[in-house]
Amino acid sequence: MPLALYALTAGAFGIGVTEFVIMGLLLEVSADFGVSIAAAGLLISGYALGVVVGAPVLTVLTARWPRKTVLLALMAIFVAGNAACALAPSYGLLMAARVLTALAHGTFFGVGSVVATSLVAADRKASAIAIMFTGLTVATILGVPLGTWIGQHLGWRATFWAVTLVGLAALAVIALLVPKDGRPSDVGDWRADLAAILRAPVLLGLLTTVLGYAGVFAVFTYIAPMLTGISGLAPAAVSPVLFVFGGGLVVGNLVGGRLADRSLLATVFGTLAALAIVLALMTPGLASPIAAVALTGLLGMAGFATVAPLQMWVLSKAEGAGQSLASSFNIAAFNLGNAVGAWAGGAVIEHGPGLAAVPLVAALFPLAAIAIAAIAARAGRPALGTAH
Repeated sequence: MPLALYALTAGAFGIGVTEFVIMGLLLEVSADFGVSIAAAGLLISGYALGVVVGAPVLTVLTARWPRKTVLLALMAIFVAGNAACALAPSYGLLMAARVLTALAHGTFFGVGSVVATSLVAADRKASAIAIMFTGLTVATILGVPLGTWIGQHLGWRATFWAVTLVGLAALAVIALLVPKDGRPSDVGDWRADLAAILRAPVLLGLLTTVLGYAGVFAVFTYIAPMLTGISGLAPAAVSPVLFVFGGGLVVGNLVGGRLADRSLLATVFGTLAALAIVLALMTPGLASPIAAVALTGLLGMAGFATVAPLQMWVLSKAEGAGQSLASSFNIAAFNLGNAVGAWAGGAVIEHGPGLAAVPLVAALFPLAAIAIAAIAARAGRPALGTAH
């Protein structure tokens, strides 16, 4: 794999830290601003909705820019947004800063996915995407537990200052290692590209992505209060358990990419089924601290095994559309799933059967995703198949 691919991984690492680190700091943020845990959880939904809006809009607005210039500009937005989070004096301004930071997310991964696939042979494209997304998994293994530890000992604002420094480092690495190819994004007539993306095969794939990731984030958003309030773990144990989750992400991400290079259809169905099973087992499993830790790792593995296959599928099926725009839409779909999941989990906590029931309710989302994928597979023009 070319060195430039790992520069993209560095950028993904920085973005991954700021996306996920808030999960380990919900208790601290809610206490500081005097809001409920569910309200603090909406900071995840706000970020995700920022990605949903920013992904297609910024992809179109930067379509004529060279791809490296786009990536550098997005990392600059990322740095500014995290500094604003660290300085936010109120819950509302923290939410606004999170949304600002999120604007860079979708287009970075959308354009980055296209750059990654352009660097390798046709039979390695899904694996190349998986390697770029490994930055997210490493962020979860190293960044989120470390950020949680910093937030618990030095205050949550210190965590966002640390993430700002990570963003500056990622900006420098991309500037040094990603080649200046001078090529713009492939978004031409965005209306024609949008019409192509709105075809049924692509829409069904995007809906599959939304539902699958809603299941992951309905649970992961509230993993800290689950581990402390249900499993009986001490707050100090949350960071080590997040290491386990991150380890599962790495394994699932790389395995999912490798399997998708062989059979995209089987990988999409298999990973979604595995995710539904893990989520269903978490409701009884959370009663045991040992089982809770093991299932947290399995959640990361099953959840992230779907990333490269779903991203590769959208790239391969968005025929006639600019791939950067199609890729960005799928990143938006992942994050719309994040927002839906965080909201659904909060609704179960505040208005439903409570925190302990969140995983069981979350399992319904990947089951629905399997149903949508099955409809797509039976369509006259299959939406799922072998990657081209």
